[in-house]
Amino acid sequence: MTTRQTVLFDLDGTLADTGPDLAFSLNRLLQEEHRPELPYETIRPLVSQGGNALIQLGFNLLPEQPDFEPLRQRFLNLYEHNLCRHTQLFNGMNKVLDILDQRRIRWGIVTNKPGWLTTPLIKQLHLDTRIASLISGDSLPQRKPSPEPMLVACQQAGGQADNCLTIGDHQRDIEAANRAGMRSLAACWGYLSDTDTPEKWGATALIQRPVELLDWL
Repeated sequence: MTTRQTVLFDLDGTLADTGPDLAFSLNRLLQEEHRPELPYETIRPLVSQGGNALIQLGFNLLPEQPDFEPLRQRFLNLYEHNLCRHTQLFNGMNKVLDILDQRRIRWGIVTNKPGWLTTPLIKQLHLDTRIASLISGDSLPQRKPSPEPMLVACQQAGGQADNCLTIGDHQRDIEAANRAGMRSLAACWGYLSDTDTPEKWGATALIQRPVELLDWL
């Protein structure tokens, strides 16, 4: 008997275009600190790397410096209150999710974003009643690129690793999936920088648009 197929998405830069709200929050913090705002094109490539990378970008500080953590906490507070001003699913992703639901293919989300940000965002995107699994960055002791979040999410959805398809826009997504024994697709519409080389990440394939993942079901 064939096991149920499962699809696991990364969140930021893969499923949802969260960059505009993260950029808004960073620029609001820069305003508060009387610094010039940064253009979105400068911020976007670092979105998938999280708050630490954005604070380093905006303030040229390292995490061990004393001003870093207060700024990071203020940034997260601003983002918490602006989670879904402009965030939306990437173009074509709604169609993909509708088709998965129609085919009764269970799908979930595995993200390194902490749960206190992930859960309300998923609700505001009206996905909370549709997902079969959700693993945030603090759901387990391990985070991607560990395979454990992928394996737990797949188990939550009632699937098995060898019949699971994963999609992500960062090397850690692909590494985690590969280590878990899953097929992996690199989302090239995500927050890639000029120095990223997704063709070297070891993904099963690179896809340019969300709808292309349907070819791998």
